[in-house]
Amino acid sequence: MNPAFLKKVKRNDRIARWVITVGGMAIIFSVIFILILIAEVSLPLFLSPDKDLHASFQLEGRAAEEKILAMGVDEYLETGYRLDQAGRVNFFNIADGSAIDSLQLVSDTGSRRLITAQTYGRLNHMLVWDDGSVTIERVKFFPFFDEADDNQRSIRHELEHRAIFAPPSYGLPVKTMARVNDEGRQVRVDLFRSGIFQITIIEEEESLFGAGERVQESHQLEIDSVGEVTAMTLSTDGIKLYLGTSKGEILRWDLSEIDHPVLEETTQAFLDQREITALNMVFGDVSLIVGDQQGGVSTWFPVRDADVGWKLTQIHQLHGHAHAVQDVQPSPHDKSVLSIAADGINVSHMTSERFLVNIANGAEKIEAFAQSTRGNGIITLSDHGTVQSWKLDIPHPEVSLKTLFGKVWYEGYPEPTWAWQSSAGTDDYEPKLSLTPLIFGTLKGTFYAMLFAVPLAIFGAIYTSQFARPKFKGIIKPAVEVMAAIPTVIIGFLAALWLAPLIERSLGSMFLSLILVPAALMLSIALWQGARKLSPLKQVERGYEFLVIAPVIVLAVAIAAILGPGLEDWLFAGDLKQWLFNETGTRYDPRNCIIIAFAMGFAVIPIIFTISEDSLSNVPPSLKAASLALGASRWQTVWRVILPSASPGIFAGTMIGFGRAVGETMIVLMATGNTAIMDLSIFNGMRPLSANIAVEIPEAPVDGSLYRTLFLSAVILFIMTFIVNTVAEIVRQRLRAKYGRF
Repeated sequence: MNPAFLKKVKRNDRIARWVITVGGMAIIFSVIFILILIAEVSLPLFLSPDKDLHASFQLEGRAAEEKILAMGVDEYLETGYRLDQAGRVNFFNIADGSAIDSLQLVSDTGSRRLITAQTYGRLNHMLVWDDGSVTIERVKFFPFFDEADDNQRSIRHELEHRAIFAPPSYGLPVKTMARVNDEGRQVRVDLFRSGIFQITIIEEEESLFGAGERVQESHQLEIDSVGEVTAMTLSTDGIKLYLGTSKGEILRWDLSEIDHPVLEETTQAFLDQREITALNMVFGDVSLIVGDQQGGVSTWFPVRDADVGWKLTQIHQLHGHAHAVQDVQPSPHDKSVLSIAADGINVSHMTSERFLVNIANGAEKIEAFAQSTRGNGIITLSDHGTVQSWKLDIPHPEVSLKTLFGKVWYEGYPEPTWAWQSSAGTDDYEPKLSLTPLIFGTLKGTFYAMLFAVPLAIFGAIYTSQFARPKFKGIIKPAVEVMAAIPTVIIGFLAALWLAPLIERSLGSMFLSLILVPAALMLSIALWQGARKLSPLKQVERGYEFLVIAPVIVLAVAIAAILGPGLEDWLFAGDLKQWLFNETGTRYDPRNCIIIAFAMGFAVIPIIFTISEDSLSNVPPSLKAASLALGASRWQTVWRVILPSASPGIFAGTMIGFGRAVGETMIVLMATGNTAIMDLSIFNGMRPLSANIAVEIPEAPVDGSLYRTLFLSAVILFIMTFIVNTVAEIVRQRLRAKYGRF
């Protein structure tokens, strides 16, 4: 060989080797880089919360002398305020404690002083005065840009008087609770030393002629409990009342009817009868926070019981304290819970049961605290007059491994479950971000699609490569491969708007065809075996068997379509869907896994068929000739020789089709009900990971919990595909080594 030509060939080989190597490595690094990008977005879901001491200063002068009953802070962590016994609301700069403004709650400050103050909702304060009267005030912050000060942002402070209750006729109560809702309904609850329990409800009612009328009802009741009442709370709307006793009892009242308060139940919360020291309602007024003498913090809400009706049930056990709980407060922003004891303030999230942060003031005891309305900061006051402002960095408190993959008991649910519900119509909803039903839906849809596609694709590949005439093969194979070019959105559109209604109308015919088609095929094969000795039929058998099989299938489907409605009328009273629900409890969803099996199977068949057909056709002809020469039939040759030799390729094609089905988006998005349920029934829909990403990502706030959870879904899809491809390659290599001797 010419040395110059040989040198050129070797140089080209080296160049090709380097180009292929660099290209392959670039693809590998690109895939890894994509994984890193999506994993980086989802990683903050699992980062630990953080706190930062924003400011600390000492109260001085008169401020230090007055007892502080309540505190608050604006959502920007710039302005704080304190409420003292004289009824003054003093606003101060969070950074250094310098005074900003002061507002007086009442004009006759010399005659009345505050006894207690309780904060609820968004900067609402229930105030109990020393004469027994109660008022409800709201502190408001109004940011504005001051033109006189170069358009610098400033904050104006106001007090909104919301309700007033006159002193009770029985003297000063031991415990008092009051609320007013947005419609003006006022509720006051008083507990007196004599054991009398008084409820006062004031409502605005409209008369027959449209005039407003103020109606007031008072009820004196006696509490039937073993222990002394030690804690009390009202819901924000004043409808739900809870009492806790020294013997661990919880009494639940319904105050929705102005003329008839109802004691709905008395529950022994703790078997050891530990004292309940604090009660409050979680944001949304569905769940009850319970703090006890042993430092435990738990949440409860009524659950329907088949025997006793609604029963208060403990749902979550949160991070507790080493000492008795002094107070519990809900976050005004989400389902987080703040509890205070001698060891400081614990912040936990109810749904995820995550312990978020602990805030302590060293050796000083925290006497008052408040959280910002955004939940991003806490201000505390110690018994030494030290005010501290803490910034909280808790971006995703509702997310944990349990909420993502485990069963969680959500508000209003009868039991723990897997659920996905990323949004609701109110701000106080409980996010449900479980990925388990989405993973289940992905695997369920893929399973039914593969159940439909794999047999058709593989048997079609066997017939085309081993039995069909070359001319017929030249038509069929390109036609099937062209199927892969059909846009999946078209397939999903047809499945949703044409196939789903068609199957729903002819459900009985479809099930009958599942019986008649196999039976007709078996019968036709048996008849064929007896008649195949006739000379004309021998010519048909050589590669044109489909000419006999196709009419049989069409005839069987036609008979099923004709007999199906009559059979449904006879056996199922004309409504198979209703019979399924009555007898088996199975609901028929028009967009279900039957539709997915046909639609997604139609999209997967070309991939499996093409790869399997190529693998079968590439088996050396000598193996087939040797088998036939030894007297084996064509089918024996295919089953014993061709299929084992081509099994690595067939398996690889099946796994590629599986990966294609796992990642399919448009078909499952359009042809399923997008219901995130965990049910193996073929009559129900599902929501796979890919479709969920497509549905939710346009509305997901950037860097929010939903946004990052969707990126985590993409990571899981990536990992699932990686695992499938890895297993497929391992199995393919083993099959190749096993049958390589052929």
